[in-house]
Amino acid sequence: MTARSVRTITTCRSCGGTLAVPFCDLGDQPVANDFVSPARAGEPDARYRLRVMVCADCRLAQLDTIVDASTIFSDYAYLSSVSTSWLAHARQASLTLAERQGLGPASFVVEVASNDGYMLRNFVAAGIPCLGIEPAANVAQRAEAAGVPTLVRFFGVATAAEVLALHRPADLVIANNVLAHVPDVNDFVGGLAALLAPAGLLAIESPHLVRLAEGLQFDTIYHEHYAYWSLMAMESLLRRHGLAVVDIVVLPTHGGSLRVMAMRAEAAPPPSPAVLAVRAEEARLGLDGDAWYAGFGPRIGAVIAALRDHLAAARARGETVAAYGAAAKGNTFLNAAGLGPADIVAVADANPLKIGTLLPGSRIPVVSPDALAALNPDAVLVLPWNIAEEIGGVLAGLGLVGRQLVTAIPRLTVRDIGA
Repeated sequence: MTARSVRTITTCRSCGGTLAVPFCDLGDQPVANDFVSPARAGEPDARYRLRVMVCADCRLAQLDTIVDASTIFSDYAYLSSVSTSWLAHARQASLTLAERQGLGPASFVVEVASNDGYMLRNFVAAGIPCLGIEPAANVAQRAEAAGVPTLVRFFGVATAAEVLALHRPADLVIANNVLAHVPDVNDFVGGLAALLAPAGLLAIESPHLVRLAEGLQFDTIYHEHYAYWSLMAMESLLRRHGLAVVDIVVLPTHGGSLRVMAMRAEAAPPPSPAVLAVRAEEARLGLDGDAWYAGFGPRIGAVIAALRDHLAAARARGETVAAYGAAAKGNTFLNAAGLGPADIVAVADANPLKIGTLLPGSRIPVVSPDALAALNPDAVLVLPWNIAEEIGGVLAGLGLVGRQLVTAIPRLTVRDIGA
């Protein structure tokens, strides 16, 4: 595959401190969303170091090998609207935030990394003016087709100025599951701060580093995720840009996330009890020291070994194992475990941009859900374990009731589909 621009960093992308504390090393891996066309199946994957280090000062956990973002995100294979549970989450979040801010026809909402319009469609339906900003032109076209105004840009201070020249400041700025994807977090957050109206609200959803470590979610580490956020590290970044955290909602999404809400510091009320509670948890666990981070890496090997042993036993019994969900997290797991088509015959996905390709590294073919059902596997490994219940329902609807449903994180679990 075509190699990308890559660089190694030794200082924190947020505060400039030294990357001194190891957190996790997953070796050399391909870019997780580099799906391979059959015509290119004979070409080797470009692989890059996948290692997380922690800043000695602000405690931001981050990759120390940076793969060029413009080539990852300009033509993107992830569609937010594929997951029905995520659509439901986005709708509820839209209603909650609109009510909190008292939004109406005279308001203005901006979502950064708006994907296919999965969230802003709710504001469009409510008659609330909005704008999506999305770097992937192929995905932005889907948003526009759904009636969501979308600007195709990478976001930062310059893009914020462009938006402000055409629109007024935003009463609500949304940044869902994007902060991890940003190489230059100061340019990005500087842009978010610039967009905010004086009493505007910034809502950032991000997986919580504490839950990642607690749930052994090492598969959420991949080259698109440059950083892994604690509240401690996020508040440090926001403060440098004149923003203060005022409230938090603890969410179950993506294995455990935070919706961090911030305002301009001069307009911000005191932090809510929810903010104080998360700060206290991180302090109690010791996120300001080194030992908590050092304990994560050694626990990964047992998770990988358990799945490899399970698949080897299934193969010895002559059983067929398939997978569901050609998710980036699954590609990290499969490559860390060294698995391939001999272990898993195919992976199904509802995303039309992925069907007919091969997974990067493992080269397992991606098929439609109906094609998976036709294979009639004895077991299905759910790679996006965070929506395992949703996928179990899909598999039951495909006629696979009674087959095994397998998840591997945080520990190997096996149950019957439809049970």
